[in-house]
Amino acid sequence: MGINWFPGHMNKARREIAKAMRETDLVIEILDARLPSASQNPMLRQLRGGKPCIKVLNKSDLADATVTQAWMKEFEREKGVLALPLSANRSSEANRLNKLCQRLVPDRGVVGKPIRAMVVGIPNVGKSTLINSLKGRSVADVGNKPAVTKRQQTVELGKFIVVSDTPGVLWPKIEDESDGYRLAATGAIGANAMDYVQAGLFALSYLSVHYPKELKARYKLSELPEGSEAILEAIGAKRGCLTKGVGVDLYKAAELILNELRSGKIGKISMERPPSVK
Repeated sequence: MGINWFPGHMNKARREIAKAMRETDLVIEILDARLPSASQNPMLRQLRGGKPCIKVLNKSDLADATVTQAWMKEFEREKGVLALPLSANRSSEANRLNKLCQRLVPDRGVVGKPIRAMVVGIPNVGKSTLINSLKGRSVADVGNKPAVTKRQQTVELGKFIVVSDTPGVLWPKIEDESDGYRLAATGAIGANAMDYVQAGLFALSYLSVHYPKELKARYKLSELPEGSEAILEAIGAKRGCLTKGVGVDLYKAAELILNELRSGKIGKISMERPPSVK
């Protein structure tokens, strides 16, 4: 599924990020722990250049812990990069970020010379939630749909770290079909830019291979039917996603599955794996 989704404010955000990057000591890139590669924006990597970077694997409480550890090792092969799995809405976890900032920028982080950090990432990945957790109160806009933050916001985290929260930026066209489906399945893509049925079928195809036990347990299926469309119909029938005179409403069934995948009700799921993990 090739996706074109680049609202006007995102184009403006790209220019703002490029300008602010000149005065930035450290980049904090928020990724979705369930799809760390697909939720990376190659445009942001170009803008970052050689700046030190902490890759925060957010929503790690929803991801497969073994796969997350493999992703951490994968990312930390790059010089100047550290990885940190956490759940941004838990302030006790978010505070671990401070120590990593000091580790990567040891010459700053003192009175008069705060670390100037920039939080970047694609929409709906948890940037503003992380800042609010670090601050201990609501200072950044938060929502459960993509593209809530529309402008750059700067927040002082005590005396030693100043953080800029940027709008979520997707690249103009997501060329990789599988990445598009993964982003759609986990909620990074706006509803008007995705096909629920196709995203649901993609998710079921992946889950049936990597997490069949979780899928059967959640939907009380003794066996998984052959093929993702047959699985979708079986789940739709089990959950009452029916339309009079038609039978299973595939849209309703797909919407139900995607909502439960996003909320973690199916289980701790990672939607992609690094090359080292099959």
